[in-house]
Amino acid sequence: MNPKVSVYIATSLDGYIARKNDDIEWLDEASVGVPEGEDCGYGELMKTVDLLVLGRRSYDKVLSFGKWPYVEQAVHVLSSKPIRFPDHIPDKVSCSSETPLELCERLSAEGVQHIYIDGGQTIQRFLAAGLVDEITITMIPVLLGDGIPLFGPLPSDINLSCLSATRFDFGFVQLKYGVRQTTDPNSSAPGSS
Repeated sequence: MNPKVSVYIATSLDGYIARKNDDIEWLDEASVGVPEGEDCGYGELMKTVDLLVLGRRSYDKVLSFGKWPYVEQAVHVLSSKPIRFPDHIPDKVSCSSETPLELCERLSAEGVQHIYIDGGQTIQRFLAAGLVDEITITMIPVLLGDGIPLFGPLPSDINLSCLSATRFDFGFVQLKYGVRQTTDPNSSAPGSS
């Protein structure tokens, strides 16, 4: 059985995770109003996660922050090209060019039970492969008009079940969905019924 796969991400109200140039300054600006210590459930999620999977662009963005934020967390970067990690990156960081299914099968064999994926293209690839179990989206009250969308083309509809909806006093709205996986063995598309 594959590990549980969770998405936890913030988007603008119009569904963008970053500007076209990968800029997320708008998210930093919106976070100014968030009370100190409020993480919108991120800490609770991370207590259950065995491994964080990042796409290459997300890894590069995190690397640009200077200080590596995942000191204690195992991280795997999906990249079509090999990565030479800087010296300050912990040994718990690895990379491969595996498909989402290959990665999940390998991680399952290694005993990984819960992974958290981050990065627009990575999330889209895991969704298209029918591997995502939960999606938590924190909507930020800003319209960007253009940028990198969270979702992209899919082979078919993916049906979701709303697990919770939370409105924060500082204006964020968090929606948590379960992905309804198909039980039809003859179905070739994720979420179809």
